[in-house]
Amino acid sequence: MPTTLFTQSTIACIWDFDKTLIPEYMQSPLFRRYGIDEAVFWEETNKLAEHYRKRGYHLSPEIAYLNHLLTYVLAGPLHGLNNKILYDCGADIRFYPGLPEFFDLVKGYAREKPEYVKHDISVEHYVVSTGIAPMIRGSAIARHVEGIWACEFVENPLQPGFLRQKELSIDATAQIAQIGMVIDNTTKTRAIFEINKGTNKNPAIDVNSKMAAEDRRIPIQNMIYIADGPSDVPSFSVVKKGGGRAYAVYNPEKSAEFEQNDRLLQSGRIHGYGPADYRPGSSTAQWLRLHVHQICERIVADREAAVASKASKPPRHLNATPEEEAARRAVRGPKQESFLE
Repeated sequence: MPTTLFTQSTIACIWDFDKTLIPEYMQSPLFRRYGIDEAVFWEETNKLAEHYRKRGYHLSPEIAYLNHLLTYVLAGPLHGLNNKILYDCGADIRFYPGLPEFFDLVKGYAREKPEYVKHDISVEHYVVSTGIAPMIRGSAIARHVEGIWACEFVENPLQPGFLRQKELSIDATAQIAQIGMVIDNTTKTRAIFEINKGTNKNPAIDVNSKMAAEDRRIPIQNMIYIADGPSDVPSFSVVKKGGGRAYAVYNPEKSAEFEQNDRLLQSGRIHGYGPADYRPGSSTAQWLRLHVHQICERIVADREAAVASKASKPPRHLNATPEEEAARRAVRGPKQESFLE
């Protein structure tokens, strides 16, 4: 008998990281640890593409900062940098007010009404970032999320001929040497579809596989995408077009970010925006609670409509009045009732 893969009663809050959950770039603790001038690093990174173009090279802006970090490792300022150090630096990442506790509060929004509990509705949090995955995993937010998509580095790259070796040595003094995974503003949308199809929960499902809408784990209309600005327009568009919610946040201390969010709203890119303040009672907390509840209400309505359409009414005598039906049941008794499919 055919069955659906998932119940589709899960809501996904998908979060950008830098300038969305934190006021600075996540690499700031790393630069402080090594005594590197952060402003100089980002100025160099922003001018790499132009300088390489003059040399006849084409550099993807999305991997510029990752390449420059590796150059800092090779050249000395970040000598010895490895994934454990990146993970440890994650503990020093400072979050906006209300975090990480707010993530658990949002999960509770889906349990605030009996009908939500009846239909086993839940909220999951995901981080999709162009930042560095080990740093996010080492941060205070990690234990509150279901999954993290971000950039990865490889230590001790496999050498030529490794397929013919029976044993591969591992250097104890490992340091990052290659880019293992790149998440940019466009490939963030791939992560959205992996969450949508349930690839992250069931590896047997390929993100490029054709799947019917009813077989996808989290419909896009069950998603809320939260980010800070124009670089997330591709993800905003995918979620908004699929019936989900798109919400932008800004640093309350920076009027330019407020204006940026307002332009996104005026151009139809997002459904709303508010300050990156996640304390209970803030406008952002209230907006998210309202829209989590709206999605919950739709899930309840959809599931109850499905039950009503698939559960047929029991047979009854033709032209029998309600009183006659009641009398018939009384005579037969509850033990003689027929439970027909």
